[in-house]
Amino acid sequence: MKNSFKIYMSFVFAAIIFESPKAQQKLDFTTITLKNTSDLELKEKAVSVKRKQFSFKNETAGYPILLCKNDTIPAQVNDLDGDGKWDELFFVIDFSAKEEKKLQLIWSQRNPEFPVKTSARFGKREGKNLPVHPDTQEILMADQVHKKLGYQKYQTDGPTWENDKVGFRHYLDGRNSKDVFGKKLPGITPEDVGINSKGAVEDNYHVMYDWGRDIFPVGNSAGLGGFALLVNNKINRLGIIASDTINNIEKTTFKIVSEGPVNSVLSYHYENWKVSGNKYQAQETSSIWPGMYGYRNTISVNGLKGNEMLLVTLSNLNNQNPLQVIDSGDFVCFIQHDKLTYERQWILGTAVIVPKDVYKGYIEAPKTGQLTDSYLIKLKVKNNQEISYYPIAGWELSQDTNFKDSVYFSNYVTNLAKQLSAKIKIEIK
Repeated sequence: MKNSFKIYMSFVFAAIIFESPKAQQKLDFTTITLKNTSDLELKEKAVSVKRKQFSFKNETAGYPILLCKNDTIPAQVNDLDGDGKWDELFFVIDFSAKEEKKLQLIWSQRNPEFPVKTSARFGKREGKNLPVHPDTQEILMADQVHKKLGYQKYQTDGPTWENDKVGFRHYLDGRNSKDVFGKKLPGITPEDVGINSKGAVEDNYHVMYDWGRDIFPVGNSAGLGGFALLVNNKINRLGIIASDTINNIEKTTFKIVSEGPVNSVLSYHYENWKVSGNKYQAQETSSIWPGMYGYRNTISVNGLKGNEMLLVTLSNLNNQNPLQVIDSGDFVCFIQHDKLTYERQWILGTAVIVPKDVYKGYIEAPKTGQLTDSYLIKLKVKNNQEISYYPIAGWELSQDTNFKDSVYFSNYVTNLAKQLSAKIKIEIK
């Protein structure tokens, strides 16, 4: 498969170069030099080259073709701020320790159609008896939550995102919990997961298929990698539980920002989140790329007074083993390993990797209330400060069956934290 892809891309590249003599004369390479500054071998390291790092003579358009010696590196551009111009060139690439790589970047009007290794999906219906249709955005007001509507509006309760290793979903219906899809195959899951043949919302993903299934119980926790605020020692959930009819967030705006072969990005803006008499504005961005059994979540909160602590959630439903807290690289790793799945049927390792420089300990959520059954990781952040953390899930039936072993999973998480800590130096000519 890999060789056939190389052959295909060589034909594509040849077609780009030799379309016409004029095209050949105008061919303009940009050289990108990447340096792995760490002593680690890096596997599928995510690299983001910002638009402002380039000095284009002319406005670029089309599709990026990224060449490294005889290989073509799958890449894409992302418009992160929605202004119609791309903001970053994104790709993943391997490095040996201290390795320097020189890449050639050209632009093509032809889509090279790289193998798809990430996806984002969102479906909704406008009424109880109307079919689900795909969409890329949504606005949810405080009185439009599941219980108040009387029916579930969203396919899989909200958007899903995945890579070649694992999938996740976000309960957009007001709960804002994070759930896990266990994947047994590297391909993208079917588009009709969560809807039936008539186009109606249906919970058909808690049964096993060839690709896998939903494996993670959430309950009244915020799942794997949700967040909350601790104000004057009171835990304040972002959103509500299933039995509530009014949200504590006045307006939630969701958008699929980008969906591409090597990166999918989802954005959530929470407007007027009511907490302890205050109103906060929160921004959340979820980004996934190939190779990792997890994703990056980036959040910021506006309106912080200084007496708050950000809480990142790690659901401990079904966990009967000790929690591991391990420093690794620039991060602190929270690791669980047990039969964390529905009815304790399979072994699942879950983890959250948080930045060490803002970490301030953790507490346990109560067994009753709005936010339960979780370890709550405390992060001290400044107003509007962006922080990124990484929810991780390793299922024993995934492609890496070694996740059934607790030591193996723990090593995977801590090694991943070191990989994420590794810095890539970027130079462009």
